[in-house]
Amino acid sequence: MTSRPAPSPSNAPQRRRRGALLPTIIVVAVLVIALVIFSGIYTDFLWFNQLGYSEVFLREKLARLLIFVTAFLIMAVSVYFSIRVAYRARPVYAPDNQRDDNLNRYQVQLEPVRRVVMIGVPVVFGLFAGTAAMAQWEKVLLFIYRVPFGQKDPQFGFDISFYTNTLPFLGFVMGLLISVTVISFIVGLLTHYLYGAIRLTERGIFTSRQSQIHLAVMAAVFLVLLGINFWLDRYTTLQNNGGYRAGAMFTDVNAVIPTKAILAVAAVIVAILFIVAAFIGKWKLPLIGTGMLLVTAIVAGGIYPWAVQQLQVVPSQQSLESQYIGRNIDMTRQAYGLAGMEVTPYNATTTATPGALRADADTTANIRLLDPNLVSSTFAQLEQFRPYYEFPKTLNVDRYTIDGQVQDAVIAVRELNPQGINPDQQSWYNQHLVYTHGYGVVAAKANTVTSDGKPDFIQSGVPSTGLLGTDTSYQPRIYFGQSTTDYSIVGAPTGTPNVELDRPQGTTTSTDASAAGESLTTFTGNGGPSLGNWFNRVMYAMKFQSSDLLLTNGVNDKSQILYDRTPEERVAKVAPYLTIDGNPYPAIVDGKVKWIVDGYTTSSYYPYSQQQQLQEATTDSLTTSSGSGALAPASVNYIRNSVKATVDAYDGSVDLYAWDTEDPILKSWEKIFPTSIKPYSEMSGDLMSHVRYPEDLFKVQRELMGQYHVTDPGKFYNNTLAWSVPDDPTTTAVDKQPPYYQSLKMPGKDKTAFSLTTDFIPQQVKNTDSRNILYGFMAANGDAGNVKGVKSPDYGKLQLLELPDATQVPGPGQVQNTFQSDPSVSEQLNVLKLGQSDVINGNLLTLPMGGGVLYVQPVYVKSTGSTSYPTLQRVLVAFGNKIGYAATLNDALDQLFGGDSGAQAGDANVQKAPGTSGSSTEGTTPASTNPALAKALSDANQALADGQAALAKGDFAAYGVAQKALQAAITAAIAAEGAASAATPSATPSATPSPAP
Repeated sequence: MTSRPAPSPSNAPQRRRRGALLPTIIVVAVLVIALVIFSGIYTDFLWFNQLGYSEVFLREKLARLLIFVTAFLIMAVSVYFSIRVAYRARPVYAPDNQRDDNLNRYQVQLEPVRRVVMIGVPVVFGLFAGTAAMAQWEKVLLFIYRVPFGQKDPQFGFDISFYTNTLPFLGFVMGLLISVTVISFIVGLLTHYLYGAIRLTERGIFTSRQSQIHLAVMAAVFLVLLGINFWLDRYTTLQNNGGYRAGAMFTDVNAVIPTKAILAVAAVIVAILFIVAAFIGKWKLPLIGTGMLLVTAIVAGGIYPWAVQQLQVVPSQQSLESQYIGRNIDMTRQAYGLAGMEVTPYNATTTATPGALRADADTTANIRLLDPNLVSSTFAQLEQFRPYYEFPKTLNVDRYTIDGQVQDAVIAVRELNPQGINPDQQSWYNQHLVYTHGYGVVAAKANTVTSDGKPDFIQSGVPSTGLLGTDTSYQPRIYFGQSTTDYSIVGAPTGTPNVELDRPQGTTTSTDASAAGESLTTFTGNGGPSLGNWFNRVMYAMKFQSSDLLLTNGVNDKSQILYDRTPEERVAKVAPYLTIDGNPYPAIVDGKVKWIVDGYTTSSYYPYSQQQQLQEATTDSLTTSSGSGALAPASVNYIRNSVKATVDAYDGSVDLYAWDTEDPILKSWEKIFPTSIKPYSEMSGDLMSHVRYPEDLFKVQRELMGQYHVTDPGKFYNNTLAWSVPDDPTTTAVDKQPPYYQSLKMPGKDKTAFSLTTDFIPQQVKNTDSRNILYGFMAANGDAGNVKGVKSPDYGKLQLLELPDATQVPGPGQVQNTFQSDPSVSEQLNVLKLGQSDVINGNLLTLPMGGGVLYVQPVYVKSTGSTSYPTLQRVLVAFGNKIGYAATLNDALDQLFGGDSGAQAGDANVQKAPGTSGSSTEGTTPASTNPALAKALSDANQALADGQAALAKGDFAAYGVAQKALQAAITAAIAAEGAASAATPSATPSATPSPAP
């Protein structure tokens, strides 16, 4: 048998070295983690400080730190003393059974680390409590700096700020204290058991006198906190969303609130019984009291309210709930800014008479033809110039004063597209030091197009030129934009060779700046933190995990690093208390390109106000197709457009303006961050002229108006007058129609306003056939004026047009169906589809004018091919049950209104090519009665078939012949269509039957 060799003495030093190395590794790891955390905090401070918002950074961090420390100390100290008291109350005894012997062994094993455990356990719980608590920093600050609303709730008579500021804070504090009490009780109980103050014996459970007092006091504290919580629950019923409507309904007021008061008093009484029992040593009364409290909570807190609801309320709900439904209506309308809405009865006519638009000449001239949701690819093909530029998928609508006239415009900026850089050129250096910015504003008239259907640009080209300015009158470089998500390093001392690609000068599409002869530039603004010292370089190299940033020779003592570059994230960081609108838009303001961003203050604690899910309310066909724009998922029941913010597209500077000066929540934040928000009196006149009514706020409001346009509680309960936002009829998906910006003069008003509009139809119920007729039309005035620091009194006013219940005005869905099903229109659209072109329906606009409702829809044609883009070729219009169809809006309106609409559209001077005129519903002779058109269509179909057959055989010569025949047939079809149109220019009623009342 071989013996095991004895361990070599030489292994001992190795083990000692390994043992000494482990603490070193741990220390190094801790230092590395600390350095990474420090780099994040330090670089964040540099970012805020460079923007001038260090106050926001420091105060938020300080608030979080103080809340963390407070919660940490409350939890850690309470747990420590609970353990300490239980340990000091341990009895001294000799183990008399196996269980006691086991506990004694545990005590012996724990003793060497007892002090560490007694400190470590409280610290761990304290860390958890502090981390959870500091996330509630907004609740704490809003409580400390609360501002009264000046309005009282209808149940208790408290100021609304009690519910929005005080009650959430008290709920947070109570939650923390109850958690502390429960955890302290549990660790105290375990400590008592571990050291024998509580133990199981043959005669039952033994508890020492000291443990009884300790646990009784803890139970009493818990019951007192529970009683306070019951009392506060009385007020939270006004924020309840579990009933028929939000707020305290009949059962809450008459059953829940009284029983909560009873439970609060009962809990305090039982707590007193525990304190008394702790000192007299008799536990019968507190145990009975605890049992009674549980029974009371079940009966009074659950069974009794249920019985009241089912036996008293449900049989007579309308009459019993009427008072509380009225409260819900009033408070909801106040919370969402709907209380001051102007409601106008609108008995719309459905008869199109000659000259009907004469009184609406201004609105007619401003009707928007250019669809910002469709023409992005058109802008790209005509104005992109280089693959490393791009336009957003959805463009924006704004207005500019040109030659003294306000002109609606579709506008976008030519942003940098990093994905468009040639893959061979996508080095770290190029991506971060060369390709740093986009260039120029591109804008086109919204109410007209060129003769071939392309946008009529008022600002375009590289270098930037047009009616809005030149690259010498405004700064065209776009360093901060919606697609600029990566960091760039810019800036250099004077005289240093330029590195950044500025704008194209040649005509090649190459992404190689030297090959294309692109001009170069150097950023000269103050746009980001400095990289001019090695310490900052190391910190940012750690932040972005980039060794290239640390080692590159492209960084100098004047270098700046630009990051967090989208307008939304910049505003969200400097104003973390705001909800940011999903659609920032650019404007040329005072010689600079500014992103205008709307910010909202919100709350989910407004009493009696109905909750709205923001993402659901702000999602429509446009946000669904683009994948962006809707707000994040959050439920609120109060919202205000409290802040207008701007972000400079060149240097990224952010300005916040207090827009809603009456908002108490904003006033609280102004007290918290006194230097970060400017009064709107500092807004320039140029900036004021580009302010719009915010989309997301309007979407939330229109969602509520489907029911809350009804202010009578009885009618509200019956829900017979409820409306819905119509689905977008231009898409196949079932998504809501987006609201549209347009300049129009609302009925009863004396001037045109740039407004945000939406339609309402009867409430749509799933799996039912609901009528798609127009019941309402809402517009929000978005004109703030053009005077420095003066807001127009009309800005933000909401006007609702209510059509009679028996209205015969078709809704958007019916109108779209009429357009698509009318035989003469569909025949002409088929002509446009020849040659495998796509016909795309633009946005269907609704305009209350001519004493009725006018619908306008541009029709775009897009050819096949990767470089194709849509151009506007036809316009469809409808009024009542008549439709018109022509190559220009002006002609279509004249056709619709008996040969003379009484006003001129924006495209009145556009001369379409011969044969491109359209017609009304009876203006185009169907192919069956127009031999020339029928023959042309037949020839075109035959040419298409011949071409496909030739391609299948590989006979390209025959394919060429077929294409020539197809082109000839298309020309003949268009000519035949134009001839027929010229012969019958007037509009007649459609064959579509009138909707039944």
